[in-house]
Amino acid sequence: MMTVASVGLGLALIGSVLVLLLRRQLREKYAVLWIVIGLAVVVVGAVPGLLVGLTDAVGVQVPSNLLFAMSIVLLLGVALHLSWELTRSEEQIRRLAEETAINRAEIEALRARWESAAPPSTTDPTA
Repeated sequence: MMTVASVGLGLALIGSVLVLLLRRQLREKYAVLWIVIGLAVVVVGAVPGLLVGLTDAVGVQVPSNLLFAMSIVLLLGVALHLSWELTRSEEQIRRLAEETAINRAEIEALRARWESAAPPSTTDPTA
């Protein structure tokens, strides 16, 4: 029963990622990570002996401990990557805000120079 649930969870994760990709709500670089995770869940669920063999190879006592440790490492990696992306985005936003302020000041200066250089209208076009 647990094998079916694990495979179902992995396939549901992959399906959800594909739907988000088709709706353009998830970028491809993030989708690859989640598809790999989904495939890993499907493989571990379909071949339960694989986790036990990996546990013996690594030297961990209980397979669930290895699963939790791998999950924590994965979550730390995702958090680090998202923090890096956030830092890059904040830097881009700051740079764009500075460029916008400079452009706005230049436009205002040009507008003021243009208005001061334009001759005053002596005829009323509505009359």
